[in-house]
Amino acid sequence: MSDPFKQLHVAMNQFATERDWDQFHSPKNLAMALTVEAAELQECFQWLTEAQSKDLDEAQLAAVRDEIADVQLYLIRLAGKLGVDIEQACWEKMEKNAKKYPAEQVKGSAKKYTHYQSE
Repeated sequence: MSDPFKQLHVAMNQFATERDWDQFHSPKNLAMALTVEAAELQECFQWLTEAQSKDLDEAQLAAVRDEIADVQLYLIRLAGKLGVDIEQACWEKMEKNAKKYPAEQVKGSAKKYTHYQSE
């Protein structure tokens, strides 16, 4: 786990320990809480146009920042519970995505990789 993630992981562990919340932080519960936070992030953009979503006022941006932080903190806590190095997992996933979505084949397209694999 990279240093910033490790520091946040330690801080999250301490935060949960001080509140006796570890008993509630099973991987299942953390994954469920993560989906709730992701939905709260989506709610920040609900009913906005594409243009409005790119031009948030300070209050909207502050709400988005908070929800992004909540999502990331739950990811860090879940990764810590399962021994997943987030940075390494991200680099490995980027490599997989590069193979699934070759730039010369998918450039400019939003189609899922299964569309290209069947050709």
